[in-house]
Amino acid sequence: MQLSEIKFACLDTETTGLSPLEGGKICEIAVSVSQGGRVVEEFSSLVNPGMPMHPDVVAIHGITNEMVASAPSFGQLLPKLLSLLDGCVIVAHNAEFDVNFLKSEFAQCGMRFPPYSVLDTLKLARKSGKFVRNNLGCIAAELGINPQGWHRAMADTKMAEQIFYYFLTILSKHGVRTLEQLEPFQHKRWKDLISSN
Repeated sequence: MQLSEIKFACLDTETTGLSPLEGGKICEIAVSVSQGGRVVEEFSSLVNPGMPMHPDVVAIHGITNEMVASAPSFGQLLPKLLSLLDGCVIVAHNAEFDVNFLKSEFAQCGMRFPPYSVLDTLKLARKSGKFVRNNLGCIAAELGINPQGWHRAMADTKMAEQIFYYFLTILSKHGVRTLEQLEPFQHKRWKDLISSN
């Protein structure tokens, strides 16, 4: 499928911990859906995780127990999320982190996480070999993208989205036009793939 025809759902989650296996829950989620480089819909919400947050994670994202007290539960947001993600390819920075939390939240709602295609800007950054450090804020800073609000879901989503389209612009110049052509750039060094074209 041509990249220009695909709807990309860039997303980010903020959480109460580092792993759903250790009881961590989503406390904020943001999604930005774009097609052909144009944003068509955005959504973000705090999420009531139904549990207190450790001060260490509050220090990272600044989301307090008071802020989420009156927020909807993940289950209440699920219909909106399913509608947003329908027909999309998911894009995230360190996507495994977000997807694992989403799978856990879906399971707790009695649902299986749909088999979306997923692109990871962290993997693309690592294999590109272009950056001194590959965390989101550092890549954004190197590219002149404003990292203001880093560690809040929508700010991180928009940074990852801009980084993703930066990668697409570069790779399109090397003939990458489809999802099938793009996916290998997450797993092999770009220079090796480009030289073999």
